[in-house]
Amino acid sequence: MDQAERLRKMVYEQSAPRRTARVITVTSGKGGVGKSSVSVNLAIALSRLGKRVVILDADFGLANVEVMLGIRPKYNLADLMFRGKSLSEIITQGPDNIGFISGGSGIQELTNLTRDQIVYLIQKLVELDERADIIIIDTGAGINDSVLEFVAASSEVLLVVTPEPTSITDAYALLKTLNRRSDIATSDTVIRMVANRVDNHTDGKELYDKLSLVVNRFLNIKMEYLGAIPMDQNVSKAVIRQKPALTLYPNTQFTQTLTSFAAMLCAPGKENTNEKKGIAQLFTNLLRYRIKK
Repeated sequence: MDQAERLRKMVYEQSAPRRTARVITVTSGKGGVGKSSVSVNLAIALSRLGKRVVILDADFGLANVEVMLGIRPKYNLADLMFRGKSLSEIITQGPDNIGFISGGSGIQELTNLTRDQIVYLIQKLVELDERADIIIIDTGAGINDSVLEFVAASSEVLLVVTPEPTSITDAYALLKTLNRRSDIATSDTVIRMVANRVDNHTDGKELYDKLSLVVNRFLNIKMEYLGAIPMDQNVSKAVIRQKPALTLYPNTQFTQTLTSFAAMLCAPGKENTNEKKGIAQLFTNLLRYRIKK
C-alpha cells in the first residue's frame, strides 16, 4: 500500500460524522457577477428561516465576504490547520447570527498537509457538521483548480450568471471543464443557475434557457433554474457601506428575491438529501483528489 493509498484510507476512516450539514457551493465562471453578494445575503435569508448558517470564504485571494460583511476575522482556516486554533476561534460571528470562516491561505495549502494535519482537519470539520445546518461555500471566480475541486466535491451548486456575454461563455466553460473531470458524478450533483443583474424575471428565464440549451446539447450535466435577481442599485450601495443588502434595505426587490430563494431551497424536495454528505465529506473528497495528483 503506497502513501497515497494509506492517506486515502485514513481520510475515509476519519470522515463519518454523526450529523451532516447541508453544503451549498456558490460559484461563477468569472469575477464581478455578484457571487459573493448572493452568498452573504442568501446566508442571512436562510438564518432568518431558523437555520444555523456558516459561510466559508474559499477565495483565499480576494476575501470578498469579509469586505461585504465589514468584518476582519482574527483567525482563518490556516490557523485551524497549522497553528492549533479551535473551530470556535476561527468562526467569526456576523449579522443575523450567521457564522463566517475565512479560508485565508488554508485552501491553497491543503495539498501540503501531513497525515496528522489531515486527521485534525477532518475531525474539526466533523464538529462543524454537527454545529451548522447549512454551510455556504463562496468559491473563487473563474476556472482554476481550486474552484473546480470545490464544485466537483459538492452535491449542491449555485451557478451565478449575468447577461454579459463573457459571463455566459465563462459559465459554460466552467461546466464544460467540470464535465470532463473523472472525479465527479454529474448525476449526483444538483446545479442551479441564478440569473443575476437582469432587467426583469423574463430576461432571467431567457438567460437560463440560452445557457441550458447548449448545456443539454453538448454536456452530460443537468442544470436547474433557481430564479432571477433583477438589477438593484441598492446592492452596490450596500457593498460600499460594507453591510449586507438584506440588512440595510429590507423592503427592496433584491431582499424579496433572496428571501424567496431561501424559502425555495428549504422547501420539501429541494434538498439533495441522497447526497447530503456534509463539509467533512466534501473536504475528504478534495483531499482524495489532491492525493491522487
